[in-house]
Amino acid sequence: MFTERISVTDKAKAVIDQLREKHGNLMFHQSGGCCDGSAPMCFEKGDFIIGSRDLCLGTIHGCEFFMAEDQFEYYKHSHITVDVSEGRGSSFSLEIPLGLRFMSVSRILTDEECERMRPPQYQ
Repeated sequence: MFTERISVTDKAKAVIDQLREKHGNLMFHQSGGCCDGSAPMCFEKGDFIIGSRDLCLGTIHGCEFFMAEDQFEYYKHSHITVDVSEGRGSSFSLEIPLGLRFMSVSRILTDEECERMRPPQYQ
């Protein structure tokens, strides 16, 4: 059994459900850089072009989650949980209801989890 690299909180699932109802199929991308670029951004599936150096880390609540390869270097030994918090997010991401934004919460993987880790996939 593989260790999942990414998960999502129930609170974030509820927001994803609201966005999916309004916009249809969704996907996430975390590009790195500074400010909002280092937070997961949510898009209608197909509205954001995945680059050849973007990695698919897995699926959260039915949505593929991609990360820029250079950003993944910082997260490769971490488990990421996508959550929501109060605040304003990037204007490039879909507008999230009630003044919330998506955020990544990470923790270091255990040695046992690292041994069972599935490698991310290039797109």
